[in-house]
Amino acid sequence: MKAENDDSQVRQAMVLAGDLRAVLGKVMRRLREQSSAGDYTMSQKSALMRLEREGPATVTALAQAAGVRSQSMGATLAALESAGMIKGAADPSDGRQTIWSVTAECQKIINDTRAAREDWLFRVLQKEFTAVERDALLKATALLKRIADV
Repeated sequence: MKAENDDSQVRQAMVLAGDLRAVLGKVMRRLREQSSAGDYTMSQKSALMRLEREGPATVTALAQAAGVRSQSMGATLAALESAGMIKGAADPSDGRQTIWSVTAECQKIINDTRAAREDWLFRVLQKEFTAVERDALLKATALLKRIADV
């Protein structure tokens, strides 16, 4: 009987994993639809988010964090610099290196994008969900945070 329960729990976890992937993917697509943050590649978006979240960094540090070669990251940053999204400054401890950071314009775009997405979520939660359902989502959010932090 225990083996049946174990198999049932494994099957349930597999179905849940597939459902979560599909639902979270759909939510992410809907969130992306809520703002026009520009036409940037995934590599460019990743570099921007890392700079915004973790602060200024060198090409080498960004490349290591992304698991790519410095030359690839350099090309990514060059495109972002051309678009006015990042700026470089000499590294005070090693003038041969450049420290990259997001520009004020980029930070405004990031903030506006987040606000648009949160506003959409707020409106959906207020209009489409009851207080009981919002409470269930609040509890589920804590569980999703655990998944994200693994």
